[in-house]
Amino acid sequence: MSADSRADAAGVGVVPEADARLTARGEWLRRLVRNRAAAVGLVIVVLFVLIAVFADVLAPYDAGSGRLEERLLPPSGAHWLGTDALGRDMLSRLMLGARTSLEIQLATIGIAVVVGTVWGLVAGYFSGWVDDVSMRLIDVLLAFPGILLAITIVAVLGAGFGNIIIAIGIASLPGLARLVRGVVLGLRELEYVEAARAVGESHVSIMYRYVLPGTIAPLTVATSLRMASVLLSASALSFLGLGVLPPTPEWGAMLSDARDYMISAPHAAAIPGIAITVVVVGFNLLGDGLRDALDPKMRT
Repeated sequence: MSADSRADAAGVGVVPEADARLTARGEWLRRLVRNRAAAVGLVIVVLFVLIAVFADVLAPYDAGSGRLEERLLPPSGAHWLGTDALGRDMLSRLMLGARTSLEIQLATIGIAVVVGTVWGLVAGYFSGWVDDVSMRLIDVLLAFPGILLAITIVAVLGAGFGNIIIAIGIASLPGLARLVRGVVLGLRELEYVEAARAVGESHVSIMYRYVLPGTIAPLTVATSLRMASVLLSASALSFLGLGVLPPTPEWGAMLSDARDYMISAPHAAAIPGIAITVVVVGFNLLGDGLRDALDPKMRT
């Protein structure tokens, strides 16, 4: 057999397997892009992230300084979205507020995903009394509406950027942990997991190598949808004066500051309200599109 033939024979099964993985990834991406609603959501989310990341470069004015003689100006050539009650440029504050919202979302979701995944993974894999105790704790947390639980935690810890992340992160834990636990209950009975257990592989290795990858798809969908909920919760807490402290720009706080001027300067309240609505809709559309693209039942 020639060297080329041996090389071809050695490559059989390797290249097709890699191609199959690439094809599978490309397929769900194509399904996502072909979904018009999901594509719109993706565009909104990407624009939101880009504005948040490059807010310092894009903002035309200093978001923290204003002129009282220019307070509550309507949109104009000098101030595209007008000014607020302290004469600060609304467009600049909206852009810096996007960064604040994104930081809260990423930190909160990071806490909820890491802790919730480990919690649900352990509870679902070991089952028995571990599962019973874990589920009772989750039931206690789920007995409180998420926003009410977050308000209670912030009331105890106090308002502030870090405390709002902790509060919403804890409120987000039960749903993600319960989701992972439900997926793991099905995965732990599959043949390849039983085979790994039979040959003496450790529980930690089995959970990491064989069970955890099966939770990625549902977690991706849940995370995208949860990003919208986190934004709403953070904005609600800031609106109530329990969130990000001034002078840090934040959309909920901007909406709260403008509520006394709903008649005289409606743009001051409408602009952050519209921004919250558009971004929340974008994350929800993207989450629904990811669910359809990653669900094997939808592939036909």
